[in-house]
Amino acid sequence: MRPIWLPRQPARNNRPVYLPWPVPIRYGQVTLFFAPMFEQLADIGEKLSALERRLADPELLTRQDEYRAAVREHTQVARVAALYGQYKKLLAEIAGSRELAQTEEDPELVSLARAELEALEARKPELERAIRIQLLPRDPNDEKNIFLEIRAGTGGDEAALFAADLFRMYNRYSESKGWKVEVVNSSATGIGGFKEIIAQISGAQVYSHLKYESGVHRVQRVPDTETQGRIHTSAVTVAIIPEADEVELHIEPNELKFDVYRSSGPGGQSVNTTDSAVRVTHLPTGMVVTCQDEKSQHKNKAKALQVLRARLLDKLEQERHERISEDRRGQVGSGDRSERIRTYNFPQGRVTDHRINLTLYRLDQFMEGVLDEVLLPLATHFQTEALNRTDGL
Repeated sequence: MRPIWLPRQPARNNRPVYLPWPVPIRYGQVTLFFAPMFEQLADIGEKLSALERRLADPELLTRQDEYRAAVREHTQVARVAALYGQYKKLLAEIAGSRELAQTEEDPELVSLARAELEALEARKPELERAIRIQLLPRDPNDEKNIFLEIRAGTGGDEAALFAADLFRMYNRYSESKGWKVEVVNSSATGIGGFKEIIAQISGAQVYSHLKYESGVHRVQRVPDTETQGRIHTSAVTVAIIPEADEVELHIEPNELKFDVYRSSGPGGQSVNTTDSAVRVTHLPTGMVVTCQDEKSQHKNKAKALQVLRARLLDKLEQERHERISEDRRGQVGSGDRSERIRTYNFPQGRVTDHRINLTLYRLDQFMEGVLDEVLLPLATHFQTEALNRTDGL
């Protein structure tokens, strides 16, 4: 049976205006009253069926970009449809229990109905929140691969060593997720650290998991070279840049300058003997990217262009964020690379994320790539902020 809607008010500023009262929907023999924000889900079953029919079309397989987009959309719609189905079932059970509690004459049955009603009502806000989170605008970069850029900051050799520790940490986390990590460029120190290391991480929803890692990571520990046991504080910057497709950012060939030179550092016979390293300069912005980790000049050139494209797109995004009004800057600034986002205190075995005031005394596990104890609460925190802004519209 098709749902019956109350008349809607016109949209205001291209945003739907939700009615201040619940909307009745027939579910079987019961009339359910939905929160107005869920009225857009009335035809989600039909939308899911249409997507399934589209995915079954053999011609779609010949257009891989469209096919992948359809698969992603189907996954999202199926997730929402499942939650919406649970919600309708829950409301039907609430309506049934309420009716029983109001009409039943047996005191024992009334007591049981009221207890069940209380338990069902307690589940409702959590399920509503889960649906609202799924209805938030999706970050278009969530499905993308990333470039991870780690650079030693203040602290000299100790910062370079911690940069290597962070890279190892993210590498372990990537392994646990089944992602592929490929070093694009690195500048190693003689003591096992990195002044800079850039890696491409490929896999399912990499950016979605790591997008809140951009910022300043501070480490407090006693360096191996410290003879008096004093704790030193160093800093490392991390940048998470989503990979840019060619269709998203077109670079004119005459805007690029290519230089080739001999690679430095370990790497086999080809290193230091052939001009395999590549330096790419984007003339309009002066942005420079180097790549020397591959033995082939062509592969280094391709990787350097990938990094350059991602950085340019990220620069455009940062400039766009700067133009957003002041009341939105709290969210946009959450990934600002000038912010101190996390402290790693080795003497105390403590890791603290300053954005959500979360402290864990499991630093050893964290450095081994067990990051979800922090990353999941971070995602929940920013989802809650997005929901609060939506409620305020």
